[in-house]
Amino acid sequence: MGRYLLYRMHPWSVAESVRTGLPSREIHAPGRVASAEWDALWEHGGFPEPFLRRDSRFTRRWRSLRQEQLAREDLRDLARIADLGTMETLMQLLAERTAQPLVYANLAQEVQIAVDTAKRWVDLLARMHYGFLVRPWFRNVTKALRKEPKWFLRDWSGVPDEGARAETFVACHLLKAVEGWTDLGFGDFELRYLRDKQKREVDFLVVRDRKPWFLVEAKLTDTHLSPALAHFQRQTSASHAFQVVMDLSYEPADAFTVHRPVVVPARTLLSQLL
Repeated sequence: MGRYLLYRMHPWSVAESVRTGLPSREIHAPGRVASAEWDALWEHGGFPEPFLRRDSRFTRRWRSLRQEQLAREDLRDLARIADLGTMETLMQLLAERTAQPLVYANLAQEVQIAVDTAKRWVDLLARMHYGFLVRPWFRNVTKALRKEPKWFLRDWSGVPDEGARAETFVACHLLKAVEGWTDLGFGDFELRYLRDKQKREVDFLVVRDRKPWFLVEAKLTDTHLSPALAHFQRQTSASHAFQVVMDLSYEPADAFTVHRPVVVPARTLLSQLL
């Protein structure tokens, strides 16, 4: 007890391309990320080797080897899973379903394993940093969904669908921020999402000390504000609601000075995090 402080590690981020010092607060002034850095993050991901090499052939080979070694070596040695072939099939299915709700019963049926086994294996893959789960927030939200988590890969670079890649890109940055802020002692932070039975949804909600702080809807190109942002901002009383658009050019404006739903370039908002 008290012998060490835990700091969780994450891939390289937009904010680290702007500044690398330890933060003194949660949110910083926005900073312009170089186009080459942004493009490298988008194409090659934030893991050090492919990000620094910036070679498409190397990135594809590195990504393939990472999954193969995780499935055939790490899981075999650390988790003692005997049926590695079935685990590899599960990993392939999860790779195709990043940024989607995860229905364990359907997943178990496709892989032909028990539902409890599917849950245990997904949890194991999350602990091995293959991906992570974002659970729904339902406090003070009328008819909110409570059970289905959303699944995201840790490495967005291999996601073929650009919309899913954009949402995964933003999810990884937000997870890094909430875990980093918690580890640095700024408070107790969580990453959640919102969806109700009328199928209104906001991709992410950042919770600070058990109170909704800001909403994030991730888009590739769409600059028309999602009506779900205003709806869920009213229900949760979150201070901010952002529609983060990947293709917009950087704007040197602090997004956290605005308290109504607003469209924000991803390059601006993500530069203000960790």
